[in-house]
Amino acid sequence: PATAEEKKENKTPPKTGWYLPEAAHPWAVFKAKGYEMTWVSPKGGLAACDEGSVTSFANDAECQAFTKECLNDKNEIKTVTIAEVADANKYDAIVFTGGHGVMWDFKDNEAQKKVSAEIYENGGVVSAVCHGPAALIDIKLSDGKYLVDGKTVTCFTNDEENAAKKTEVMPFLVETELKNRGAKFSCVKNWGCNVEVSERLVTGQNPASAGALGKAVCEVLEKK
Repeated sequence: PATAEEKKENKTPPKTGWYLPEAAHPWAVFKAKGYEMTWVSPKGGLAACDEGSVTSFANDAECQAFTKECLNDKNEIKTVTIAEVADANKYDAIVFTGGHGVMWDFKDNEAQKKVSAEIYENGGVVSAVCHGPAALIDIKLSDGKYLVDGKTVTCFTNDEENAAKKTEVMPFLVETELKNRGAKFSCVKNWGCNVEVSERLVTGQNPASAGALGKAVCEVLEKK
């Protein structure tokens, strides 16, 4: 949606989606480890990358490699719907990429919550970066508790959302909702790298945290 400032200037907001480095940087880490990866989304099909992230990270080597190997010429990635994941127990981890687009897709997806809970309760890792933790807000475990309750987490902060001038058009604020679910919230200065590992829940604050998040997921998996 357009902000008040964009409406005043009669500007069309750029198309959003998932944020390129938040997929590409963990992907590079996982690929180097030889991990097999399945790309999923709430609706399946071709998932569009945020246009601004393609431009901003055009000279990033890992984003270039990811784009060449994983995306089509429209910067879309082919996904299967998460509801098609019949056996979540065969996966060691799930990683939720951010981007403003996921704010409308992640929070209320029942299949996504079910698969994530199954992976976690089978000893796997649940992870998310930037706006990706929107997917974590309503995940409940078999004991009825929210996954994030009592755990230390991070995400794209309310201050960062304000700095990006997107607060007014977001359907909710991830930081606020995580706190409402009983999470202990951690953050560093805007745009700084910050990754939190709480049991087998791994979260990253923003795009700068995506590579470190991938490494943290690997470290947790290697301790299993």
